[in-house]
Amino acid sequence: MSGELVRGGRLGLVPPRYGHDVVGGAETVLREMAHAFAARGWEVEVLTTCARDHFTWDNSYPEGESRDGEVLVRRFRTEISPEAMRAERARLEAAVLAGTPLSNREEQIWMNGLLRVPDLFHHLMDHAIDYRALVFMPYLFWTTFACSQVAPERSILVPCLHDEPYARLRMFKPMFEGVRAVWFLTEPEAELANHLFRLDPARQTVIGSGLPVPTAYDPDGFRERHGIEGRFLLYAGRREGGKSWDELLAWFASAIKKHDLPFQLVTMGVGEVHPPSEVADRVLDLGFLPDSERDDAFAAADAYLQPSRLESFSRTIMEAWLAGTLVIANEGGEVVRWHCERSGAGLTYRDEPEFAQCLSFLSSEPETARQIAARGREYVLGNYTWPEVIDRVEKSLEELT
Repeated sequence: MSGELVRGGRLGLVPPRYGHDVVGGAETVLREMAHAFAARGWEVEVLTTCARDHFTWDNSYPEGESRDGEVLVRRFRTEISPEAMRAERARLEAAVLAGTPLSNREEQIWMNGLLRVPDLFHHLMDHAIDYRALVFMPYLFWTTFACSQVAPERSILVPCLHDEPYARLRMFKPMFEGVRAVWFLTEPEAELANHLFRLDPARQTVIGSGLPVPTAYDPDGFRERHGIEGRFLLYAGRREGGKSWDELLAWFASAIKKHDLPFQLVTMGVGEVHPPSEVADRVLDLGFLPDSERDDAFAAADAYLQPSRLESFSRTIMEAWLAGTLVIANEGGEVVRWHCERSGAGLTYRDEPEFAQCLSFLSSEPETARQIAARGREYVLGNYTWPEVIDRVEKSLEELT
């Protein structure tokens, strides 16, 4: 493989949000990918919005150009749809989630009813030819749906696809089937996409996802800095319904009450935290933490909880395994279940009683739990480091472009 050939030209990476303080697995993956490309000599631009919060989409960052290390960031303002249009979108969203088919017009209203980023679209209309490839991630947002179809011959989709009602909207079929290539994070994600769409085998690759490997952990210091005593479980990320956060709180409260378990629940990330009153003193919200504190949190926890059924990779379980921490995950998430089965480093549950059983096992058999968790670090280091991922990506770029 010719390094000069592979690394020639400019890459444009297009996420809906971007920044060191943006919480989201896909957004974090893309930011690290941008820096990994830049470290290998690529000319990398990130084309994104001025939004930080994915609930309001307010323009929090300044419009225009800035630098994130070696990466050039171009930010474009979001235009929030009028209130009446947002209300219509909410009605259609409920229909989608209920499995009610929408007309083509209704699907378009749903996509455009929250926000648009016309200046980003116009930038690509004028300058798409300047990029060797444009990488869009994830599939569900306007920035990907509208903008990937400006120059599909240069567009690469990293869909972060879940088995959810949105994926079955007809409007996504031309995007998935029309872009130059599709890069998947896991094999189960690729299988789902090929079930839903007619994809060219030669234009799809399972690239995986990388993680930086911390050089050291300070679990005792983390406990001291945050006043944590005793054993605790950890949840990190977005606290919202789509991640089964409310279900996790309810099941945690039930397990603690029924089985007299010793655990606190520590959480970090964004979103509201409203624990049941009977365990309010057992739930500690640390909000948004810097990377080093995040890593120490994983190392200090007895186990990491992954309740979400909608994961295309699940970066947080990898961070837990790197820290030597057991993962307890919802078996309904196919990708997470696949990781747990391949690694042998996690416990999975199907319902509330099995969730409680997992916590009871952890309470009574901490040494066995540590032995199970120890397999996870080898699994991550053997499959999901950035040098290996970028090798696969560069090979794909050479073949495609």
